Amino acid sequence: MYELKTKETDESVIEFIENVDHPKKREDAYRLLDIFAEVTGFEAKMWGPSIIGFGKYHYKYKSGHEGDAPLVGFSPRKAKISLYFAPGDSERDNLLKVFGKHTTGKACVYINKLADIDVEILKSLIQRSVSFLQIFRTGKPTPSGMR
Repeated sequence: MYELKTKETDESVIEFIENVDHPKKREDAYRLLDIFAEVTGFEAKMWGPSIIGFGKYHYKYKSGHEGDAPLVGFSPRKAKISLYFAPGDSERDNLLKVFGKHTTGKACVYINKLADIDVEILKSLIQRSVSFLQIFRTGKPTPSGMR
């Protein structure tokens, strides 16, 4: 049976950020930590060895594969900072048009540094992603702590 590699852990988010080699990337990680926590109202948790996630949802594919994942998250990786948002939300593409310098993958948005993007658009992307996943995946509205 397939075992998920990216699971919520008890590892320290702060220790993870403190071990980010590049000082500017570490500073951006702390700012992202504050932004994601403020917008979602969720406590940051480590997912696997390198993703900082907020909230969680359960998914199940038609194939039977299922698991848990963070609603949103980020990872200050060596090359770029990865931002994790919900795929499938059509409004995401519209927001990304005015987001700033970035590249995209299926569920990831990659940035070099926070100075390259519009932080208010980032907040909108976070909020939309959480709302989209909670309504689409669970049928429940967003938590009252969500801003």
